[in-house]
Amino acid sequence: MSSLSDRLQDIFARLKGKGRLSEAEVNAALREVRVALLEADVNYKVAKDFCARVAAAAQGEEVMHSLTPGQQVVKIVHAELTELMGGAEDKSSANKLLVSPKPPTIILMAGLQGSGKTTSAAKIALYLKNQGRRPLLAAADIYRPAAIQQLEVLGNRIGVPVFALGDQVSPVKIARESVAHARQHGNDYLIVDTAGRLAIDEEMMAEISDIRKAVQPTEILLVIDAMQGQDAVNVAAAFHEQLHLTGIVLTKLDGDSRGGAALSVKAVTGQPIKFAGSGEDIKALEPFHPERMASRILGMGDVLSLIERAEQNLDTEKMARMEEKLRQSRFTLDDFLQQTQEIRKMGDLKEMLSMIPGMGKQIKDLQIDEKQFVVAEAIIRSMTPAERANPAIISSSRKKRIAAGSGRQVQEINRLLKQFEQMQQLIKRMNNAGGGKKGKKGRPGPGSFPGSPGGGGGFVGF
Repeated sequence: MSSLSDRLQDIFARLKGKGRLSEAEVNAALREVRVALLEADVNYKVAKDFCARVAAAAQGEEVMHSLTPGQQVVKIVHAELTELMGGAEDKSSANKLLVSPKPPTIILMAGLQGSGKTTSAAKIALYLKNQGRRPLLAAADIYRPAAIQQLEVLGNRIGVPVFALGDQVSPVKIARESVAHARQHGNDYLIVDTAGRLAIDEEMMAEISDIRKAVQPTEILLVIDAMQGQDAVNVAAAFHEQLHLTGIVLTKLDGDSRGGAALSVKAVTGQPIKFAGSGEDIKALEPFHPERMASRILGMGDVLSLIERAEQNLDTEKMARMEEKLRQSRFTLDDFLQQTQEIRKMGDLKEMLSMIPGMGKQIKDLQIDEKQFVVAEAIIRSMTPAERANPAIISSSRKKRIAAGSGRQVQEINRLLKQFEQMQQLIKRMNNAGGGKKGKKGRPGPGSFPGSPGGGGGFVGF
């Protein structure tokens, strides 16, 4: 997806630099857009229709003769991308999970082998658990070696029960009995993990069709590997014809994929993308928001998703206490360590930075070594409480002791202390300028803290 995003941003950056746009310039740009979409493995018809709609909307007088014609064209492209992937959310709630009027709401997971289906089932279960629900996972994949054990391990990790009858019982029976088990134990959601295959075959389709008839699922979600490109779209069309899908789960959006699946699958199947996964971490799954994804593709950032992620992962009370310390310029190395630990809960740091408007291109080649967080923690934990509270007392002999205790070099100790000193100076400047504003409802907003997304300093350059 990143390569497509880079191409589109380069194309529109040239348009935005012009005071006037001719029809020929817009058409030339859209030809480049179509090539970029096709190279990203977007379905040919989808790419052609998309560019035709943008061209028709961009030829109006209000666009061509506006003061910022390039920005107007980007606005149109953003709207059309949003529509292509499912439409603005104020128009439709189709991307939300359906709910059965009679519990449990049954979610049937389908997909090819290797698409991330079992992991996605656990991720959705964790998502529902965090919403205050009581999900149950059902292990109906009896063919792949260790598939049942994998689901049980994941279920144990996230604290969600797993219903399993072993690999000698038919998947249809497992699915049917899991429904009865969910009702008996008060589970309001049941997620049935089914077997995948290396390719679409009649036997696989017949089996999952039998499971669908046996449990009458509220949702039938197809898990698609975004790195498969056009093949993923062909798979989606075949599954939809057989199973009548209700939604799509896209995985591996963080990989070096061409991203065509995200832009094509809704148009080809007519079914909404409901979740998007962007990492191996069990928390790396988010509800899919077409408008926000369009903003990310065009380099506009995604502040709303960043704030939601912060609210879900950060300890609000700790952050409130931290903000008070920042306001009083009482920020210690213990606070420094605690803050970075909280921020890391939110997931991949580079991905979070990319959600900040205008940051996408700037951090393209940024290398963030996650090991440096561990190094910094080891250094700080090798200090005495007095040293953490007042680093100014750390003399050469103390640095040698800290280096020996943490297994690092004295130069690394100096680098960390220098960075911390720069952070303290930044905090003072922010306070003097009235910075460190609170976010919504008194919560610290993104960028309120150095080292947080939108803030200054931090471990990024450590």
